[in-house]
Amino acid sequence: MAIREIRLFGDPVLRTVCDPITEIDSGVRQLVADLCETVDMDGRAGLAATQIGHTQRAFSLNIDGRISYVLNPEIVELDGDPVPTGEGCLSVPDLWFEVMRYPRATVRGMDLDGRELVVSGEGLLAQALQHECDHLDGKLYINRLDREARGEAMRQIRQSAWF
Repeated sequence: MAIREIRLFGDPVLRTVCDPITEIDSGVRQLVADLCETVDMDGRAGLAATQIGHTQRAFSLNIDGRISYVLNPEIVELDGDPVPTGEGCLSVPDLWFEVMRYPRATVRGMDLDGRELVVSGEGLLAQALQHECDHLDGKLYINRLDREARGEAMRQIRQSAWF
């Protein structure tokens, strides 16, 4: 296991649509271990494979101190009316914007033994499920901002110390 470096805005891997995992091998097991170790820090709710440079469809979560993961996640249900939700991203540090997110979400995927997983939740869990699936589809949360907010986000990125 290793804590991996987070890829930042501008890295092309963050725009990559991830490939499904077709075989659970030692590389996939290492990816899950790295995702889980890297997300296990204060202030981290989720981490997608692209954020550590991989293009396989996997993410980890750190919700209420519980570390988990999902392989090949797909959103199967979104419920309620989308509401403005304060959101940030490890790959776009120091920015925080309101994004429209559904209050409840369900993701279906699998675990390292190939068994089906279904993860449902509301609040932060629902937000993280949507955010991480977006990453695996090559989208950052700033892509969901309206034109004015996206312009402000880009201005802040250009002025940031990390860009």
